Formats: sequence, C-alpha cells, structure tokens
Amino acid sequence: MNETNNCPLQYTMHLIGTKWKPLVLFHLLDGALRSGILQKKVPNISNKMFTQTVRELEKDGLITREIFPVVPPKVEYKLSDRGKSLEKILRSLDTWGAVDSKK
Repeated sequence: MNETNNCPLQYTMHLIGTKWKPLVLFHLLDGALRSGILQKKVPNISNKMFTQTVRELEKDGLITREIFPVVPPKVEYKLSDRGKSLEKILRSLDTWGAVDSKK
C-alpha cells in the first residue's frame, strides 16, 4: 500500500490536485472536445503542460483519448465513467468560486 492510499483525501488530491487537472476535467463535463479546443478553454496552459496533464488524467483512468485516422490528425478527449463520478465535486467547486469571487 502506498502513501496516497492511507488517506482518501490525499489519494484524491494525488489524482486531481494540480493546477490544471480540475480545469481540464471541468471543461469535459459537457462532452468530448478536440484537443485544440480543450487546450484553448484552459487559460495560460502551455503545450507541454497540457500534454502532461491529459496524459496523467488518461493514465489514471479519468479521461479517454480517441485518435481519428484522418489528415490532419484529430484527437478527442472525454471523461471516462470514473471521471464522470467527479462531476458533483467539480460543479460544486465552480459554484463556490462564482459566489466567493463576487465578494
């Protein structure tokens, strides 16, 4: 058992607790997005960080990536069932931020 499995919150933060992961997950709540569109929805994320973030989310089973055999290449990301289970948490964070930012 590794260190992140001792505490459920620590485990969750390991999966989604970076600067960019919650934003990527949030923007996929309404459905699949092409790679370029998803990246544009996450302000100020570099290409390198975007690639690293989606790879980690895919490795952890929170999103899926589909590559379409077309030219130019088309890559689409969507939430997996495991990723969809975070919807209530992500929407609550968004609601809290909207209320708190108006103070």
